[in-house]
Amino acid sequence: MRIKEKINLDYEGLKKYGPINIVAFGDSVTHGAVGAGEIFYDTVFHERLRQKILAVRNYVPVNVINAGIGGITAKVSIDRIDSQVLCHHPDLVIVCFGLNDVTRPLEDYIDSLRVIFEKCSAVCDVIFLTPNMLNTYSADDTEEKYKNYSIETAEIQNSGRMDTYMEAAVKLANDMDIPVCDCYKKWKELSKTQDTTMLLANRINHPTREMHELFAQSLFEMIFDGETAKTENESTMIRK
Repeated sequence: MRIKEKINLDYEGLKKYGPINIVAFGDSVTHGAVGAGEIFYDTVFHERLRQKILAVRNYVPVNVINAGIGGITAKVSIDRIDSQVLCHHPDLVIVCFGLNDVTRPLEDYIDSLRVIFEKCSAVCDVIFLTPNMLNTYSADDTEEKYKNYSIETAEIQNSGRMDTYMEAAVKLANDMDIPVCDCYKKWKELSKTQDTTMLLANRINHPTREMHELFAQSLFEMIFDGETAKTENESTMIRK
């Protein structure tokens, strides 16, 4: 049962099928990291998505499991799929890797995504959420201990390496019939008129809290495609 169908469950349906369970599977952006040493769980994109779903109809509970870990790659995360993702019996898994994978071989990234897509799509809906852009220059206010890293990530972005990884990942998802919420493409569009490095809280790879709204709204629109709740909220009074 898809989320846009499950959101309309009545009392009997809720007893039979239970709440909506979403697992967000990714790296530091999914984890909730913003500035250096800062993690905010209440502003991360999947929490914003949860609130958007509940704003449409709050009778059916929405549980979001945060399976993001800062600094991790898709390859390392393969071993986490059963114990940290599928064990929660998700209705939807949002997969978002790439920011750390881009420093590793492309083959590792694509092969790992393939395994993740295969295992998750066998039991529930999956969306591949492409990440934000990296910084395009080393900003003056970048924390000193990350200066050298910011130079490296700017080169990765400006050289087209990040573009290559995202294009390959999107192609894989399309070939496997995995829906793609292409927020990387939206960031690229923003970069034509805005300084996207200033949209990164740590000036390297973590979006500001406000920019998580782009991910959340894009996911919400993709999941429901203009179709949301069609029934009134059920009563929560005790039933005989």
